[in-house]
Amino acid sequence: MRRLPVYLLIDTSGSMRGEPIESVKVGLETMISSLRRDPFALESVSLSIITFDREVKQVVPLTPLDDLQLPEITTPESGPTHTGEALRLLCSMVDREVNRGDASRKGDWRPLLFIMTDGKPSDIQTYEEMIPEVKKRNFGAIIACAAGMQAKTEPLKRLTDDVYSLDTLDSTSFASFFKWVSDSIGVGNRSIGATEDLVLPPPPAEVNVII
Repeated sequence: MRRLPVYLLIDTSGSMRGEPIESVKVGLETMISSLRRDPFALESVSLSIITFDREVKQVVPLTPLDDLQLPEITTPESGPTHTGEALRLLCSMVDREVNRGDASRKGDWRPLLFIMTDGKPSDIQTYEEMIPEVKKRNFGAIIACAAGMQAKTEPLKRLTDDVYSLDTLDSTSFASFFKWVSDSIGVGNRSIGATEDLVLPPPPAEVNVII
């Protein structure tokens, strides 16, 4: 069975402290549980989580769903949001972890990228430099979420056309978003083999489409 690599980039800067990051953790647990109930996803999805604030860390390397254990995700009290450095680490991990295949065997499906931020890049020059590098990695879809009223959608629109927003940083909104992510991955798991592009299901009411 070919793998479907899924990368989650999650902003853990200071403004995510407290209820927002706890809601994200609950949302991630719900998403993983939902995917594990999907036989297609369970057989093929591998998940990686990269967090970014003033530090950038791959807290979960690309791991099959049935082996995945969520680590403790922490947030600093304050500091910059190094989104550009997160994209740099992402490109490095995709190059290392995703099997592109060759003449003798098929590689993994095209990876999927979900990025969530509640602000804007502090390292804007690095961010702009990394956008074309991310696009070179041939993702099946890049889906960005601007979480909360302080999140800026303009930088995300330069990375991808698929930008969505959450008005509030509460457990209901995050649960809806991550449930939609799991539905997207499940749908992608069936459709991506035929089209090589992910067809997204309609987002829930809490998730707004940014035109």
